[in-house]
Amino acid sequence: MSGDDQAVAVDGQVLDGQVLDGRDADGRGTDGRAADSRGTDGRDADAGPDSVVSPLAEADERAIEGALRPKRLDEFVGQARVREQLSLVLRGAQQRGRVPDHVLLSGPPGIGKTTMAMIIAAELGSPLRITSGPAIERAGDLAAVLSTLSEGEVLFIDEIHRLARPAEELLYLAMEDFRVDVVVGKGPGATAIPLEISPFTLVGATTRAGLLPAPLRDRFGFTAYLDFYEPAELEVIVRRSAGLLGVPLHADGGAEIARRSRGTPRIANRLLRRVRDYAEVRADGVVSKPTARAALELYEVDEEGLDRLDRGVLDALARRFGGGPVGLSTLAVAVGEEPETVEVVAEPFLVRAGLLARTPRGRVATPAAWAHLGLAPPARAADVGGGEPVLFDLTPRDDFEPTLRADHAPPGGV
Repeated sequence: MSGDDQAVAVDGQVLDGQVLDGRDADGRGTDGRAADSRGTDGRDADAGPDSVVSPLAEADERAIEGALRPKRLDEFVGQARVREQLSLVLRGAQQRGRVPDHVLLSGPPGIGKTTMAMIIAAELGSPLRITSGPAIERAGDLAAVLSTLSEGEVLFIDEIHRLARPAEELLYLAMEDFRVDVVVGKGPGATAIPLEISPFTLVGATTRAGLLPAPLRDRFGFTAYLDFYEPAELEVIVRRSAGLLGVPLHADGGAEIARRSRGTPRIANRLLRRVRDYAEVRADGVVSKPTARAALELYEVDEEGLDRLDRGVLDALARRFGGGPVGLSTLAVAVGEEPETVEVVAEPFLVRAGLLARTPRGRVATPAAWAHLGLAPPARAADVGGGEPVLFDLTPRDDFEPTLRADHAPPGGV
């Protein structure tokens, strides 16, 4: 079965190559209940802000993303070291006639983990079954999925760190020995019936690898971290997506979009679609640099890729709290957002861009943040990130003169 006509199975349903992220055609999960609608960061997909530079996928974006995904490793842009390592793992297993080692993909949202899982199945010529950690609430849910896998099939579990503990423990044995123990009965009369399952390859994806328990993490034979992309790599992605969408694109227009995409392909593709709308409605339909700049200005995405929420966080931190330190909850109230929204959507990029620092005492604006806002930083802002914070300042002062209270003076006076 080739990668182009490969059928993707979601919870046992063949969907003619469509990916529904752990839901079948009726939107139900692995256990027949309504599938979890949470995004890749573990929050409700609809709970985040309506931001054009959010790395989280919206529900109506998934079909578009599926059309833009590369199908093979040689089509995948960026992550050169991961692609080379993964290619060796897959080809080595194919030459030996065995299923590849289990694969763990970690990295920020929107960076290509789901795409990489689909490519693994395509390279192996195997069907792909997709589910998610939150959708598997009981060990029986996972046993039902594992027992129906065909030999060599690829099982993709998104947000694998959110698996329920009983399902997680069942997965240990399945990954290692391709066997699950089905418990029949309760109490002293309960009996564990071993059930052999077909050899398969598990691909797990997580945005928080540190939350994976060590026994689960150690059972993955290959672990890859997908990092943020360089602007030059995003330019290639924008050009490829423009070709697939039939969008006339100038090189400088693609570079402008890539520069403001925060190192994330999902954001680059979203900005391309918004700029396309602007070009078709208010310009000549061609995405050039002036058109891209005008469109992104309209959507409040500045030259550094900051949007309204990012600038609001920096502005509140600098103008209202003197640069900090300030707690996350206080900062969230100041910008009118939930603390989790500020922490998950805004802070990762601000920290990576060197505009905000997380310290044990709270969030602090860096000198770069003051410069971005066009404000003069206080003298202490220059020391942000220069060392560990101290509880007491013991630096000697030249203008300090000790005094003694009269009731504590030594006999005979001072």
